[in-house]
Amino acid sequence: MWYNSGTMQVYKTRVHKFSGSDFHEVHPQAFGLYTKIKKKSKRRTYVRSAYFNRDKIFLDLFWTHLFAKANWRDRVRRMKYFGCALGLIQESRFEPRSKENPNKPSEILHRFYGLTAENELFCVQIKEDKKRSQKFLISVFPTDGPVDK
Repeated sequence: MWYNSGTMQVYKTRVHKFSGSDFHEVHPQAFGLYTKIKKKSKRRTYVRSAYFNRDKIFLDLFWTHLFAKANWRDRVRRMKYFGCALGLIQESRFEPRSKENPNKPSEILHRFYGLTAENELFCVQIKEDKKRSQKFLISVFPTDGPVDK
């Protein structure tokens, strides 16, 4: 299912965001899903992307980036959308908003927008390394609309 709001295409996932308001409620759900996917791969944990012609999107950088955040509330807020982010990556064929990383010209940052099953808008950010042709899930967060910074 999809929505087209102006120039931005938003993919509606069938996945519900994780319930809970505390780190100890949300983390086991999100990390449990990650662990389940991790058991399927022998080396680095990944999911395949519909938009990038079934290329691998590596997931380990997400957790590193998440735990670099000082604010615990922000970590919980982002983890709640982890399952939705994986659903969007695996199923959405909508073109993301892409731009070269201003800090590293060898990288491209892609932003996909989606709606949860509860109709809440969220953003998934994927980093693409041009040299190695690898893609990494960096972040997922709720949003009110497209933010270009």
